[in-house]
Amino acid sequence: MAPADGGGEQPHKAHRQHKSGAKARKKKGKGGGGDDEGGEKKNPKAFAFQSAAKAKRLQARSAEIEQRRLHVPIMDRSIGEPPPFVVVVQGPPQVGKSLLIKCLVKHYTKQNLSEVRGPITVVSGKSRRVQFLECPNDINGMIDAAKIADLALLLIDGSYGFEMDTFEFLNIMQVHGFPKVMGVLTHLDKFKDVKKLRKTKQRLKHRFWAEIKEGAKLFYLSGLIHGKYTKREVHNLARFISVIKPIPLSWRMAHPYLLVDRFEDVTPPESVRLNRKCDRKITLYGYLRGCNMKRGTKVHITGAGDFILSGVTSLADPCPLPSAAKKRGLRDKEKLFYAPMSGLGDLLYDTDAVYININPHLVQFSKIDENDAPKKQGKGQDVGVTLVKTLQNPRYSLNEKLDQSFINLFGRKPAVQSEDISASQNDQGDANILEQEDGNNISNANTLDSSEHSYSECSSDSEYDNDEATQQNDHKVDLREEVEICNGRLRRKAVSANFKDDDDDEGAEEDDIDSENSGDDQLSEGSVDDSEEALDSDDETENNSKWKESLLARTLSRRSANLMQLVYGQVSKKPDSITSEGKDSSAEESSDEDFFVPKGQKKQAKNESTSFDDMDAEDYSKFIKAELRDWSDEDLIKSIRDRFVTGNWSKAALRGQEMNENDEDDEEVDGDFEDLETGEVHTSNAYETTAGNGGTRKQGDLAMEERRLKKLALKAKFDAEYPFLYFQWGITFMLKEEIEIRKQMNISELNDLDEDTRVEIEGFRTGSYIRLEIHGVPFELVEYFDPCHPILVGGIGLGEENTGYMQASLKRHRWHRKVLKTKDPIIVSIGWRRFQTTPVYAIEDRNGRHRMLKYTPEHMHCFAMFWGPLAPPKSGVLAVQHLSNSQVPFRITATGFVQEFNNTARIMKKIKLTGVPCKIFKKTALVKGMFTSDLEVARFEGAAIRTVSGIRGQVKKAAKIEPGDMPRRKGESTEGIARCTFEDRILMSDIVFMRAWVNVEVPTYCNLVTTALQPRDETWQGMRTTAELRRAHNIPIPHNKDSVYKPIERKVRKFNPIEIPAKLQHLLPFKSKPKDMPKHRKTPVENRVPVLMQPNEKKTHAAIQQLRLLKHEKARKKKLQDEKKKKAYEAEKAKSELLTKKRQREERRVRYREEDKQKKRTRR
Repeated sequence: MAPADGGGEQPHKAHRQHKSGAKARKKKGKGGGGDDEGGEKKNPKAFAFQSAAKAKRLQARSAEIEQRRLHVPIMDRSIGEPPPFVVVVQGPPQVGKSLLIKCLVKHYTKQNLSEVRGPITVVSGKSRRVQFLECPNDINGMIDAAKIADLALLLIDGSYGFEMDTFEFLNIMQVHGFPKVMGVLTHLDKFKDVKKLRKTKQRLKHRFWAEIKEGAKLFYLSGLIHGKYTKREVHNLARFISVIKPIPLSWRMAHPYLLVDRFEDVTPPESVRLNRKCDRKITLYGYLRGCNMKRGTKVHITGAGDFILSGVTSLADPCPLPSAAKKRGLRDKEKLFYAPMSGLGDLLYDTDAVYININPHLVQFSKIDENDAPKKQGKGQDVGVTLVKTLQNPRYSLNEKLDQSFINLFGRKPAVQSEDISASQNDQGDANILEQEDGNNISNANTLDSSEHSYSECSSDSEYDNDEATQQNDHKVDLREEVEICNGRLRRKAVSANFKDDDDDEGAEEDDIDSENSGDDQLSEGSVDDSEEALDSDDETENNSKWKESLLARTLSRRSANLMQLVYGQVSKKPDSITSEGKDSSAEESSDEDFFVPKGQKKQAKNESTSFDDMDAEDYSKFIKAELRDWSDEDLIKSIRDRFVTGNWSKAALRGQEMNENDEDDEEVDGDFEDLETGEVHTSNAYETTAGNGGTRKQGDLAMEERRLKKLALKAKFDAEYPFLYFQWGITFMLKEEIEIRKQMNISELNDLDEDTRVEIEGFRTGSYIRLEIHGVPFELVEYFDPCHPILVGGIGLGEENTGYMQASLKRHRWHRKVLKTKDPIIVSIGWRRFQTTPVYAIEDRNGRHRMLKYTPEHMHCFAMFWGPLAPPKSGVLAVQHLSNSQVPFRITATGFVQEFNNTARIMKKIKLTGVPCKIFKKTALVKGMFTSDLEVARFEGAAIRTVSGIRGQVKKAAKIEPGDMPRRKGESTEGIARCTFEDRILMSDIVFMRAWVNVEVPTYCNLVTTALQPRDETWQGMRTTAELRRAHNIPIPHNKDSVYKPIERKVRKFNPIEIPAKLQHLLPFKSKPKDMPKHRKTPVENRVPVLMQPNEKKTHAAIQQLRLLKHEKARKKKLQDEKKKKAYEAEKAKSELLTKKRQREERRVRYREEDKQKKRTRR
């Protein structure tokens, strides 16, 4: 808008800097105007600690932080491309799991997912793939998902709160390795009050921190827009997922396993027709994880059992990573995804076929008649579309087409028809050789850096240490349950007594919300193109080579002549060192295409190719000092003297002719190459001429060796002067270096072997997509297969297929309601297996004896001995009693770990044998009722016994029956009477008992949980407890009269008084003499003298009684009147106090209102 006077530009308001306040002080502190400013930076020693104790505390704190950061290095045995990163989305029903997966898949692939079924693999970057898996709501699916998860997204209904499913899944993950965890709050759009939303976020966040660790990431999804989460929030969540790195877990690294993403039944149809319940042959597909898998490995299919692999085959990756070319973004066509169970994915690879799936709603092909005019093709029509259309032409059969087709085995060589190819090629990988691309790849100039580099700052918010997370689990939180029916569904709400709404923490929460919002704002500053940045790029495939050639031709025709290029030639894009690296990186993928390709043709093709990436080339106008030559050397000056006007031009002409001859030789010989069929090596002349300069090269090698020795000596001198740095850093670095050297040695040992021999020795590598063939599978696994439940196939290690006794350290979960009883069946999850067993609980005494416990102790660990498939020590143990989803209380019964396994059970139980004496001698007695035979007496000879009164004794031997010792009762046994000796004489009323220990037999019961062999909606039922059987059959608890606690009635023993003779009393001192005074005996009634009153005395006594009665009656009436007056007074007083309180309340309101107005006036 023009100014009013119509001249010049509109004047804008000038910026006025803060002269006072926090910002002004901050800017003043940052500025370096005076000499006093920045003194701490100029001379840090002057601002050091003045207190030695404070400096010591800071040093100790720094050392603790550094030591906490260090971890024991673990060898990464994976080679090549890593398997996809598994993200498990878990939460209660109707919390938004499927919707979140659909939104993330839409973000990565720009594809709409209609239904989430099974694992979904997407390419999220240049070197990263993500595999999403929705966790089922039953306990079996939660256990299987926790065993394979690299990252768990815990979805929480913010409007309802935490449910028991979330805490159950957290405890399952803690037992099976505890991967990375991130919470996601949903349904936040149901809050209408902002203050209530803020307090709810604070309460849920602190409860989430108490269960995992302080600072655990809790992501917020504000609400839905058109039935989906907002793109910005999904984008931010995808960025957090992209920076999380998986934790190397010991169990997974030691066992091969795969998550099945494709399931097929390959049983012959005729066998199924004859017998529907026959054993099936199935094939399972998935990415291999953990460690290498060898052929013939025994595997366990969760919920089905153990099987031996009939065949293992490595297939082409259905969702490959982008190529090795350096590009900065992924195109839409390179954003691959693979979800065969969900009905998505373009190609399905198999050993005998390749299946092409095309959605008919998106692409509809129609044949072109011969009479019709051909339609105009679009600019960017895909080669794959053309191939599919040509397949629809039925003019020739498929075999005829294969006979007439050709395959370009080597780049830039004549095509070889299928007739010329030998029929002995049985290797599957030889049929999929791709054509090498000509020229450089065209990269998208609008793509930006990958999110893994640009968003590295976000990693501190989302990544956290697993060791710290395990320490935070020791918080004791009282948890109670509230069961209610909401929207027709039974919901188990987890209510914590330690976390309540606190008004005092509102201010702190506002700071947290501000910091979190600022973090979200930083995440959302990027443009929409940042979503492409988070998705890394790959190279073009061979299908794009044809349209690229036409595109290059059109581009060259449009370009104007470049004068500098015509005069000085094509400038290479990168220096030789970088170009050599690019060749080495691409040599792995196209090694077959480089056969018989001479060096001259490579250089010629490189010069003829056109590159559009010169905008990112290095600036060659900048001279690097290290690359400049020393022109003070006279020999170097003489070598270029003939190139100037003052030199000899005839020598230069001869040198030019020699160069032309060398070029011609290069064109004929085409550089150095090796004929792999004959083994003959062809060497160029240039190499032969340079080979003669061996002396110069040796001198250079000697100089390099001398410099290396000097560096080693200098390093040794530094280590000797500063030995403390070695202890801080040297050990960790040495371990890492040793592990890396060992890994490279293992790799180099197998480099010289061919692929088949290498697979036989080391097995199939992790990250490869393999096909498992298993025979003899029950038909129920195929019939009741449900893709919504994950199928986990885990390899069984050496010795794990055997069964035996295992001793585990077990602790009842603090949220489980009842204690556990010995020999009650429980379902145990150890390793890949789940089975039902009957444990025997015990505790270790001081002497090392394992004493049996009838019930598990409170708040402490105990031993559990049970029978089952063996597992290595330190394996996690998870125990549940029921698998039903309708169970209201907390389903996790106990947690622990395996301590050892052996073939014997060493648990003992204490027993007491009682008996009574039948004949007593001086210090010897015959005891009966303790043993049943003389053989038992002989077994316990020398055993210690004692009486109830505390007299100790010992069993001697079996007693001989004498004529006077014959049994008095009919049917009483004459054997089992033991002769015992005591330290004092016992009485006939004494009870003699003996303590003994006996071994407890552990039941050899193990029942595998086969949930995959029945419908998923049915609950697996194993052995039931005694209480459940009584409840089911309405059987009362048996009454044992010996087990009933009866009141003990004992007669009071009366002791006779001690009588001291009179002579002895006179001799005793006064302190020891008896001082019992004789009691005064009352006069008997019959000896008392009766008193008779006279008539006048009777009248007087009667009058006094009447007066006393009147007095009592007056006092009673007066008391009643006083009570009535007191009640009336108290009522009147209460009324007056109520009026006084009202008046004072109004006075305070008026006073506070006036004070508030006064404060507002002063603020203005």
